[in-house]
Parts: sequence; structure tokens; C-alpha cells
Amino acid sequence: MASSEVLPPLIAAQLNHLIVHSPFPVKVEKLWSGSKKRNLLDRFTLLIPFCLDHIRWDVIYNVSAPMAAPDVIFGPDDDTFSAFLMEPDRRGNNKLAMSSLVDWNYRESFRLLNLILELREQYAAYQRKRVGEVEDERIKFEISTISHRGGIEMLVTGVEKPEEVKFGVPLLAVNINEMVPGCPWRLQQKIQLQVVFPVVKNFALSTNPSAPRLKLVSSADLRALLSVEDVKLPPWSSGMCMAEYLPDLEDTLGKQVVECISAIDVRRRFIEALAVVFGRPLEADSVFCRRSSFLATSGVFTFLVHISLPTQFPRQQPSIMLQSAQHFNSQGSPIKSTPLPDYPWSPRWEASQMAERIFEYLVEECLNFKKYCNEMQQY
Repeated sequence: MASSEVLPPLIAAQLNHLIVHSPFPVKVEKLWSGSKKRNLLDRFTLLIPFCLDHIRWDVIYNVSAPMAAPDVIFGPDDDTFSAFLMEPDRRGNNKLAMSSLVDWNYRESFRLLNLILELREQYAAYQRKRVGEVEDERIKFEISTISHRGGIEMLVTGVEKPEEVKFGVPLLAVNINEMVPGCPWRLQQKIQLQVVFPVVKNFALSTNPSAPRLKLVSSADLRALLSVEDVKLPPWSSGMCMAEYLPDLEDTLGKQVVECISAIDVRRRFIEALAVVFGRPLEADSVFCRRSSFLATSGVFTFLVHISLPTQFPRQQPSIMLQSAQHFNSQGSPIKSTPLPDYPWSPRWEASQMAERIFEYLVEECLNFKKYCNEMQQY
């Protein structure tokens, strides 16, 4: 967006309130103008989380009448969603049944948020209805066996005919504020599972179906404790359904969360051992103990040692990077090394031995890094 392009104040207030106060993270993909006054923006595309993916809706205001409610344009897969929102009035004429639009008041900045929340709720009901109409016995069976679980979202993909059915299944809500002192999380961190089934018309349950695609998804903050990308999912056995698969997965995740909480103390003891040989860290992650930085010297050469600890520490090796406090590149940024992969390491060593071996390695390696910095500064 160019610096001269702005949202009119009434529209900006609505959009800002939506982004700040939405219970799920809404992003603005792009903004543009439908007015001859090209510097005034009055429409934008929202990325709205749904079924552990995103849906794109265009919100269309009229810069000439910013007091009027906006129109919302849905995606190409959802050309029948608008009809889903209509209901007959007393005279039998179809009308849009959206309370947030009926009560629209441009002075109240929360109105756009209310509209998006109401539309998303209706969209969830619309997709659930579409999934229920898919002619696939396996899909119908899956729905019948997990219908008792709350919070599940469903989505059908395909414009002309259903191609896939996605399920977004809540698994665990992680709240560790009492167990981890100083934890900044205000809300529970969620782990969810996306399950994707291909649609097979006239599917017979007696056949040998292939396993669905599975993907664990977590809230971003949870990655400081547990990276779900590193979680090995249990195998999906032949003939299995979600009702059978989910309990074992939830049990596995629950145990891994407990292990990850215990691992915080292991990482903390390692950082404390580093402080014995390097001195007090300049900065450190005091909550999850995932990183620390130390100031070091070799003669007149002063540099920083940045150490990042994976959640799987000590099974996984820390990442170490050096940064000069005296050398800068042509852009004025401090010169840094690439991550150092060759330092001595064994997950069986005690924390004090790990720290001492790293320190001994850097006594020699910092000379190579100083030489590298001098060479880089010449360019």
C-alpha cells in the first residue's frame, strides 16, 4: 500500500477493531479501491481461519457512503452460500436473515467484527450441511461416529463436484500457566488435527480404504513448548475410523506435553552451566529456556554467542551462531556466522560437560570467525 493510500476513518475503525478483537487471527491479504479517488481504499480481502485452513472473503465498502454496511463476496467454491443465508419472510419472499446487518450502525466500530463472526458461524453450518450431503458412505460413517465431539469443523472442496472433505478436530487445550512460572499465555493453547478424506462416490465400507491425510496444527505460541511438526503421528490402521484413532493420539500428545514441561528444567540447567564458563548471559528466555546470548572476548576481539535450544534438547543438538560486536557489513548490520555444526556434542554428557566442550571449541573457532569478519568487512 502506497503511503498516499488510506482507509477512510469510519472503515479503518471497523477493520482495526476486527483485527485486534477477533477471537481467531484474521489477516488482511490485500486492500484496494473501487473509487475514482484512487488514494481512498474501501475494500479488502480477509484471510479467515476455518477448518485449520483459510477462507478468503472480500469485504466491499463504498467510500462515497462509508456509513452503509459493506457487501461480502465469498469464494468460488461457495457460490451457494449466499442462498443459504436467505430465509422467507411473512409474504414468502426471500430475504437476508443477518442481525448484524439489520442493526448496522456505522458509529459502532465492533459492527464489522460482529458481521464476520455471524457469517463464519453460518458458514460452519453451511459446510456441515454440504458434508452431510456428500454421497460417500465412509464420510457419513465418520460423521456418525464423531458427532458427539464438540468444536469439529467440516469443509467440502470442489466447485462442480465434491473432491475432498476436511475435518478440523480439536484435541488438546494446553494451559500450563500454573506449572511454568512467568508463562505469558493468556489463553489456552490448542492442538488440533486436520483429517482429509478424498470423496469416493458409492464407496463401500467393506473395501480396503486408504488412510486419510493427517496434519497436526497448533497455535503459534505453543511452538515455544512443543513443535507439533516433530510429533510422530500414530499409524492409521486398515479399516480404522477417527473415533478409534483420536483417543490414542490424544494420549500420546498429553504425554508429550508433560515431557516438554519437564524438558524446560533440563534446558534451564544447561543455560546455567553455560553461565559458569561464559559469564552471565546478556539475554535469555527465562520461561521456556529456548535461547540465550553471551558476550565473549578473545584478546581485543569481542563477539556474541547466540545459542538456540530445540524442544527436543538434548536429543537434538543446539544451534550456535557467532556475531561480531566490532565488524559491520556495507548495510551497517553486524557480521554473523552461519550456524556452527561441527562442535563436540553428545546428548549423554552432563550439562557442565556440554558447556565446557562448547567453550573449548569456541576458543579456537572464534579466531576463524574473526578472520572471516575481517575479510567480509573489505567488501
